[in-house]
Amino acid sequence: MAIGMANAGFRHAAVIEWDHDACETFRENQRHHANAVEGWPLVEGDVRDFDYGNISKEVVVVSGGPPCQPFSLGGKHRGFRDERDMFPEAVRAVRELRPRAFIFENVKGLLRETFANYFEHVLLQMSHPSFARKKGESWQEHRARLEQHHTARRGRSEYNVVFRLLNAANYGVPQRRERVFLVGFRSDLNANWSFPESSHSEDALLRAQWITGEYWDEHKVAKRNRPALDARREGRIARLRSVTLDTKQRWRTVRDALTGLPDPERVKTSSMANHTVNPGARSYPGHTGSPLDEPAKTLKAGDHGVPGGENMLARPDGRIRYFTVREAARLQTFPDNYVFQGAWSEAMRQLGNAVPVKLAETVARSVARTLETTA
Repeated sequence: MAIGMANAGFRHAAVIEWDHDACETFRENQRHHANAVEGWPLVEGDVRDFDYGNISKEVVVVSGGPPCQPFSLGGKHRGFRDERDMFPEAVRAVRELRPRAFIFENVKGLLRETFANYFEHVLLQMSHPSFARKKGESWQEHRARLEQHHTARRGRSEYNVVFRLLNAANYGVPQRRERVFLVGFRSDLNANWSFPESSHSEDALLRAQWITGEYWDEHKVAKRNRPALDARREGRIARLRSVTLDTKQRWRTVRDALTGLPDPERVKTSSMANHTVNPGARSYPGHTGSPLDEPAKTLKAGDHGVPGGENMLARPDGRIRYFTVREAARLQTFPDNYVFQGAWSEAMRQLGNAVPVKLAETVARSVARTLETTA
């Protein structure tokens, strides 16, 4: 998220991260002057202990990804009962800094019916951050007060907040990764903003593969080496032959993302950082890896065992192996000069917890353009 914000033109006043290994990754990249993190004012620590009064300059945008595990479909689903729920801290940052806008990201699971009441509470808090929770007040009691305040004439929202579930593949990321984005603008700005329209589509990929063949030509894949068309897609392909051409770009695939990288199983020593194979990959129901000619499945971080059994490449001939850290970084659209610290499992955990750089940048650029018109 932070790299995407920087790519969109924002300069960081503070980057707060509690995880030591992630901070070591930041510091290592700063040591070798990776442009992505050059000059970041990194603060290693718990955001609950951070004093926003120490930031002397005006903060235009607050952005972040409150830990997603409380709401993750693959987690324990404890939601607001989970001590890792940092939405209260996201609200505190907005309340104390009064930015012109904010961008927060979380997992698709946040929209589950189980968390509907709590999600409403989050949205109301984001809309009225100054209407703080009282000491000893439960979140349900606070939500009720917020509802009354919100519906009263005097309760005009401090921030106009919208949210949407975005699939990273629809914005040029070579990965199917659905995430909820919450974006708010301070109401006195009278900003007119909506989420950026998707730029890529699955239909365009299917057309390039199974109608024009340009996808295979681009990658110099001979006909004998191309996978067979899935019978379940034959009807869809037939429909695409008869409809107007899709003006969007095609989804990017794992093959697209790995273009230019040496095969780590053939080249044992590579000058490319973080590009060595971790052994032991195996396929089992629900964990079958990512096909080479589709966007990758969602990279996962995981709390236990090997982080993310899905973090594997599935070759057309049926062979599987774990993605190298560099390959996973490509799937998350990190620049190649951004290196990761820690063992394979730790580096993959950092990547699984990350927002795809390109998706963060797309949303951030859209917000920046609107802010420029309200200056």
